Amino acid sequence: MYPNQPQPLPPTPPPADYLNQIAAQGPQQSSWGKKVKLIAIIGGALILLVIALSITLSAISNANREPAQKLSARLAATQSITDDAQRKLKSSQLRSLNSDLRLFFTNTSRDIATPLASFNVTAAALPDRITASETAIADGIGTRLENARLNAVFDRTYAREMDFQLSTMIALLQQLYNAAPSEATKTFLDTTFKNIQPIQQQFAAYNEVS
Repeated sequence: MYPNQPQPLPPTPPPADYLNQIAAQGPQQSSWGKKVKLIAIIGGALILLVIALSITLSAISNANREPAQKLSARLAATQSITDDAQRKLKSSQLRSLNSDLRLFFTNTSRDIATPLASFNVTAAALPDRITASETAIADGIGTRLENARLNAVFDRTYAREMDFQLSTMIALLQQLYNAAPSEATKTFLDTTFKNIQPIQQQFAAYNEVS
C-alpha cells in the first residue's frame, strides 16, 4: 500500500430514531380508496334522506286520507238518517229543508268518487275503524231521535242533530280543501261547501227559534 493513500471513512451510523421512522411509514391509502370511502358516505346519507322523506310523505298522505275517509262514511251514514226522518217530520219547513238535504246527499255521493280517489280513498273500501266510528255516531243520533219522537220533540231535536252533523262535514270539507292535490278536487270541495252551508245554517236557525 502506498503510505499517503487516504483511508476510507467509516460508515455513518444510522440516526437514533431510525426504527421509529421505518415504523411510521406504513402503507399509504391511495386517492382512489379515499374517493370510494367518500362516495360510500355520501350514498349512505342519500339513502337515509330518501327513507326519511318517504316516511314524512307517507305520514302526510295518511293524515290527509283519514278526513276523506271520514267524510265519505259520514255522508253515507247521515243520508240514511235523513231518509228515515222525512216521514216523521211535522214541520213543513223542515220537510222541505230535509228534501233539499237528501238531494244534496244524492248528488254528492254520485260525484265524490273522483275527488276521493285524489286522496287515495275509495268509498267501497273504507277502514273498518272509520265505518265503525261513523256507524256508532249515526246509531247515537238515531237513539236520540227516537226518544225525541216519543216525547213529541222530534222536529227540534232533528234540527239540532243535523246542525251539528252538517257542521262537522263542513269542517272536514275545509280541511280537505287546504290539502287538496288538484284544482279539480278543490273545485268540487268548494262547490260542495257552498251547497251544504246554507242548509246547515237553516237547520241552525230553526233550532235557535224552536
